[in-house]
Parts: sequence; structure tokens; C-alpha cells
Amino acid sequence: MATYTITELAKEFDITPRAIRFYEDQGLISPSREGPSGRNRVYSARERTHLKLTLRGKRLGLSLSEIKHLVTMYDSPKDTEVQLKSFLEVLAKHRASLEQQREDIEVMLGEITAHEEESQRLLEIVNKAKNNS
Repeated sequence: MATYTITELAKEFDITPRAIRFYEDQGLISPSREGPSGRNRVYSARERTHLKLTLRGKRLGLSLSEIKHLVTMYDSPKDTEVQLKSFLEVLAKHRASLEQQREDIEVMLGEITAHEEESQRLLEIVNKAKNNS
């Protein structure tokens, strides 16, 4: 059975060992321990997959609790239909949140544009007044 060190996984996924330890602290991965006083972390193929799922969830912008739910589903009995429906539900909620953020950003950009135009107009008035005096 393949095993991995924290350094190997950090290189493979282009993240820091500290990030991996953080995910461990959050309960998303749980390596076994070896060596004197259990100091060395040893990651199984299963833990590697958990890390991969965690990073994929992070890339999608999911919260740690949503990611933890997905990792737990991965470990649950293989009722694929239930897992897929649950994942689709998580994605739908996340999509709705992102779409709301996009709407909010569009409103803010519109306000910025209006302020820029007003400031530009006022600057032209100030410059004309300077030139006329």
C-alpha cells in the first residue's frame, strides 16, 4: 500500500506542510504516526484522496464545514446517488452565493463609475475656473 510523507504531498499539491497540518487540525485528514514518539506523519492513499478533495473544495470556494461534509460522504457507504445529490445541493448553494456576490459587485462598480464621472466633471469645472482667473 502506498504511503506518503508530508513533504511529498506538499510538493505534489504545491502547498506548504503547514497547510497540510492545518487541514489535519480541522479533521479533514488524519495521518498515522510513526517513528520515535510518533513524530513522523504517514499519509495513506485514502488520506491523499482526502487532501485532494479538500483542495478541490477550497478551489471551488467551499467552506471548511462544506468540505468536511464532502470528505465524510466520500468515506460513507457507497450510496453514490445520495452522495451526488448532496454534492449537487452544496454546489447549488455555493452558486447562489457567488451569483449574489456578482450582483453586489456590479452594483458597487456602477456606483464607482458614477463617482468617477462626477469627480471628473467637477475637476473640469475647477480647471476651467483656474484658467479663467
